[in-house]
Amino acid sequence: MRYNCWVDLVQSPSTLVPTSPRRISSLALFLGGILLVFGACAAPESPIHSGEGDEKAAQSSPSLINLLQRAHVVDLTYAYDAETLYWPTSPSAFELEQLSYGETEAGFFYAANTFSTPEHGGTHLDAPIHFAADKQHADEVPVERLMGAGVVIDIQAACRNDREYRLEVSDIEAWEEVHGTIPKDSIVLLHTGWGAYWGDRQAYFGDDTPGDASNLSFPSYGEEAARLLVEDRQVAVLGVDTASIDYGPSQDFIVHQTANGMNVPGLENVANLERLPATGSWIIALPMKIAGGSGGPVRIVGLIPQGGG
Repeated sequence: MRYNCWVDLVQSPSTLVPTSPRRISSLALFLGGILLVFGACAAPESPIHSGEGDEKAAQSSPSLINLLQRAHVVDLTYAYDAETLYWPTSPSAFELEQLSYGETEAGFFYAANTFSTPEHGGTHLDAPIHFAADKQHADEVPVERLMGAGVVIDIQAACRNDREYRLEVSDIEAWEEVHGTIPKDSIVLLHTGWGAYWGDRQAYFGDDTPGDASNLSFPSYGEEAARLLVEDRQVAVLGVDTASIDYGPSQDFIVHQTANGMNVPGLENVANLERLPATGSWIIALPMKIAGGSGGPVRIVGLIPQGGG
């Protein structure tokens, strides 16, 4: 029996993780799409080991690298520092402590730090276990789920009139009338415009009372829209440029429950969504691989074909 595989170099350079036919299709779409939009001649599946010999893969890899170098790359991640915003009830924030900085006795420069952070703050991943028992922890989310076609749904206009606006099914239907049905296994990013408030706790959360999350005010997904995306469209990830995939006043976190219950992770505090097109980008969102974690810091990038976005 032959598997298509993805190599997870964080665990071990030699560990091959078998993927389901659905995920193989998604990876082929992801990598094949990059090749297609750049007008490549290389086979779309060449970066995925197909059991046809390393020589063929080696011949194709340089062309893929060249194509990726021609992509416009958008950093969708906020830096972690003393000003990083965390959920109001978080007991701590990001801390960086210097261990060494300067010239050593041996005559060379050396720098090293230690850091600590709660899982849920800054640009981060919510693993499914966050709001769903017995679902995937941060280290268990398949890496291929975190790479895919980007779908950006822009609701800025509605959010300017209502800072507690929730994405509705009608918003998705309107988006699809223009761009077509949202593809299965895509990474959906909700653009509310809230990135303009990043760094201002009062404006971003709607309240800056320490230790109190009962008076928050910001937009996000609505329950029915989230159900349509994860159950019907079967998207891989829900992301948003606010502090939560649930809107500020939520007390039951029903969008978290809905998405995480389907093993769909979330991405929160996503940066620079105004720099992505509605379609045509490719998203890579790789978190810290925290064993048993409910989430963690994530570095997200968007790849846009040259001349697009």
